[in-house]
Order: sequence, then C-alpha cells, then structure tokens
Amino acid sequence: MITAVAFTTVNVADQQRAKEFYTDTLGFELLRDVPMGPPDGPRWIEVVPPGARTRLILFHAPDQIGPMAQFVLSTDDLVETCKELERRGVEVLEQPAVAEWGGWWASIQDSEGNVVGLGQEDDDE
Repeated sequence: MITAVAFTTVNVADQQRAKEFYTDTLGFELLRDVPMGPPDGPRWIEVVPPGARTRLILFHAPDQIGPMAQFVLSTDDLVETCKELERRGVEVLEQPAVAEWGGWWASIQDSEGNVVGLGQEDDDE
C-alpha cells in the first residue's frame, strides 16, 4: 500500500538555473539529473534538503509533455497497489511501468481530476 510522499514537483522555466539555486544557494543535495527523453528535452532533476526523505523535482513541462503530478506517493508494491485502487473505483491513468529515467511509475486521477503519481523505488535507493 501507500507508504509515504515520495516527492513533489515544482515547474521551472530554466532547469539548470533552478538546479543551481536549490543546490548552491539553498544547500540541497543533488540526487539525480538525467534526460527524460530526447537530448534537447527536459531532464529529471531530483534534489533533497539534507536529511529529508521527501524529494523535490525541478520539472520543466514543454508542450509535448503531458501533465506532471504535483506529488508522488511511494508504494511498497506498485502493481498490486494499482490493482487495489482500481477495485476501489480509482481511475488509473498510467499503468505501472518502468519509466525512461528509471524506477517504477504509474498515475491515478483523484476525485477532482488532479493527477497523482505513484512510484516504487528499488530497495537500494
């Protein structure tokens, strides 16, 4: 089932500038900076305040990318969690799959039409 808020996103106009602000100015730790598709496309930039569990994603959403969940919930078994949520009548927008940036990903829609992300991390992360 759901175990924690894994991360939240902040939409940024310039990912490099935002990364420098959060790491150099605010002192966040850079966990990941990887492409999310084509080389000139957005990157998955993940930062965390020292000692924190919930991460912040510095996300740039150009027109070709769909809506990004404003927060993502961690699960201990993403496939089974999605099946259980569907049994409860929750609409699963994206079925569980390994994302381009690594890690398992799915998304659901809440009662108000908001996209909520679901993720499952590897045990070694």
